[in-house]
This record gives sequence, structure tokens and C-alpha cells, in this order.
Amino acid sequence: MTLSPYQVSAFNTAKASENKIHDDATAQRFGFKGGLVGGVHVYAYMSHMPTEKWGRAWLERGTGEAKFGKPVYEGDIAEVSAVEDANGLELQVNSDGVLCATGRAGMPSGAIAIPSLADFKAVAPRTDRAPADEKTMAIGDWLGMTPLLVTPEYQTQDIGDTRETLPLYLNEGIVHPGTILRCCNWALTHNVILPAWMHMGSTVQNLGLARVGDTLNVRARVTKNYEHKGHKWVEIDALVVANEATAVARVTHIAIYRPRQLAEAA
Repeated sequence: MTLSPYQVSAFNTAKASENKIHDDATAQRFGFKGGLVGGVHVYAYMSHMPTEKWGRAWLERGTGEAKFGKPVYEGDIAEVSAVEDANGLELQVNSDGVLCATGRAGMPSGAIAIPSLADFKAVAPRTDRAPADEKTMAIGDWLGMTPLLVTPEYQTQDIGDTRETLPLYLNEGIVHPGTILRCCNWALTHNVILPAWMHMGSTVQNLGLARVGDTLNVRARVTKNYEHKGHKWVEIDALVVANEATAVARVTHIAIYRPRQLAEAA
């Protein structure tokens, strides 16, 4: 069964961020048309489909996966399509005639295992960030973030930036999956200096809801740090936590932290 496509006018919220891959001039030097819309936003667009199908239950215990292959650019239409099969939804994001992202979403038939918070070390973000490399993101390192208090104002701005049209987020004060995933970005950016980097994919197990008024944090461990095709990659196993008490999502988060273009320019 094919569901009706969902279209979003993509919005780049990070033009002025430290990550210059979102800046038009830097991105163009890297061979892109312009600044990239962040992967967490593309995942946020994709999350519309399973939330529309399964509702709040998917946010509480569903699964999501996204792999980002080509950029989505600001102002272009990102069209999310979903095909239902025996295992859930197969997802694609197309923009300007290009397949930009693929993924899946599912709804477990039974109870899900909730990780113990004790298995994930809570650490503060580093006070002195150093450039990202094999030493500053060594396998086994634990990473935290500056906690985020989700205020009503933050929530309203976030839903607007994401161009989300489903009413349950604002009506019920539920934090959007894109915000939950952004905590995994912050596990990286709040600890090391990343002048130009790219979120390449995530696998998500939703574990519960976060709501307006909650304070979000992340407990993440570096599981891989390697080179592939000239790029430096990092992978983390992250647990997003609300109020240091409730697990919200467990995420395998993958990024290119040093594109080969930076090495070539050095």
C-alpha cells in the first residue's frame, strides 16, 4: 500500500551555525549547490509519515531509520513518500528530481526493551572543546550536552522550522522527533570543534514521550571512529533522556566529522 506523499518546503535553520556545511559559500566550495538542510530536519520530515499512520504510539515505541545520500536545499520541495509492507513503511525523500534520503519506520507488535539509565554514563559537555579527531572522539569516550529546557516558545519555533502540519505536537505539547534526534548532534558539537561536518544517518528506537517543560539531555558513547573514502567518520550509541529520569530514544548516530575536502584544503 502506498500512502499519499507529504511535501515540505525545506528550511535551512543552521545558516549561521558553526557547521559551515550549512553556509552557501562553504558548501559550494565542497561541490554542493548551496548550504545543506540538516539531516535532523530531513529525518523530521520523514517522521511525519509514521506519525500520521500510527499516531502517538509510534512516538512512544516505534522505530525509525534514515540514510542521507544527497543534499536537500532550502526552498526546494522535499517530498516524502511511504510504501507499506509487512515490516512497516519504506520511506524515501525526493527533492528536485533527486533521491536524497531513504529509510524505514516500524511499529513493534509487542513490548520493547527499555535500556537502563545506569548503563549510559551521564557526563557534562567538555568545557574546552578541541578539534574533532581520533583522540578527542576516541572509541569508548562518553559525551554529554548542554541540557535543553523545552519551553513553549522553543516548541512553537521548532514546529514552525520543521514545517510540521500534524496538530498533536502543539495540541499535546509533545516534543518533535527532529528535536530528539538533534540531541545526538549536540553530543558531538558540544564536545568537539567541527568546522564542516555532515550527519549521514541514524537508526532510532523511540522509548517514550518528551513534553514541553521537560529538560532533555543525552548520554552517548563513541562506538566507531574510522576513515572511509577519504572522509573521517564517527558513530555514537546515544540515549536521549528527559529530566535525567526517563529514556526517550536510543539512537545509533553516524556522521562524517571531517570531509575529505577539508583534508585536501589543509
